[in-house]
Amino acid sequence: MSELSVNHLLGIKYLNKKDIQLIFETADHFKEVINRPIKKVPSLRDITIANLFFENSTRTKLSFELAEKRLSADVINFSSGQSSVKKGETLIDTVNNILSMKVDMVVMRHPNPGAGIFLSNHVNASIVNAGDGAHEHPTQALLDSYSIREKLGEVKGKKVVIVGDVLHSRVALSNIFALQLQGAEVMVCGPKTLLPKYIDKLGVKVETNLRKALNWCDVANMLRVQNERMDISYFPSTREYTQQFGVNKDLLDSLDKEIIIMHPGPINRGVEITSDVADSSQAIILDQVENGVAIRMAVIYLLASKIKQ
Repeated sequence: MSELSVNHLLGIKYLNKKDIQLIFETADHFKEVINRPIKKVPSLRDITIANLFFENSTRTKLSFELAEKRLSADVINFSSGQSSVKKGETLIDTVNNILSMKVDMVVMRHPNPGAGIFLSNHVNASIVNAGDGAHEHPTQALLDSYSIREKLGEVKGKKVVIVGDVLHSRVALSNIFALQLQGAEVMVCGPKTLLPKYIDKLGVKVETNLRKALNWCDVANMLRVQNERMDISYFPSTREYTQQFGVNKDLLDSLDKEIIIMHPGPINRGVEITSDVADSSQAIILDQVENGVAIRMAVIYLLASKIKQ
């Protein structure tokens, strides 16, 4: 059987094209599993996984936990709000204490970029990055690409625009890496203040006119404005942002072709997309959530099979 070229999933930039292909093929199998009447497989009965969330999360945390339980792994959950981190314990001490309970894999979300990489160098367990600050969110990018592949047949040659707060978004960076690796064309679109200064160095097109961007693309991935990461004001008002960069049904219907709308969640309805867009047939937002479980099952299964060796 093929195996991943990595022992951890720290970011898309450490994967190659074959890794992504293998994850998708494995996810195809697990997608069939989670649509059966009995949704469980005994693949990871002897593996213990710790979910460490040092930052708020709903979808990602539930999705990982469900993926682990569908694979019959033993799961322990940790959230920093109710832990000794509040008493000043360091990240390595926290994790080593958890690992001394004989944990095989750690799924971690952390506010600091590079936290997963740091951890992988210091502890003896497989690390899955569930988002590190504004750096990367690899499983989100994988499930986004997987959803495009499911809807359009393949990712190669497709035009994808990422719209919104690219500056603070870990989803944007992981998506750029994943899409380019698979041969898609990528554009970013948003107010100049929310686009990183040297983003064009990543080989992406840059557009500040939303209509032009939507007419160019096959898929639009809409990002929310991450107010919790902003210490200054990046645009005059939410209303003005919505007028220039929000997608509504009238705008969608006036385009030259029908495009697909994606959103990593959580959605701020009425800001980056209106409800009639989010709930329309062009949106595959709930497909993304379903695919998230299959993708995370695939990632955990493939990493765990390397531990077992």
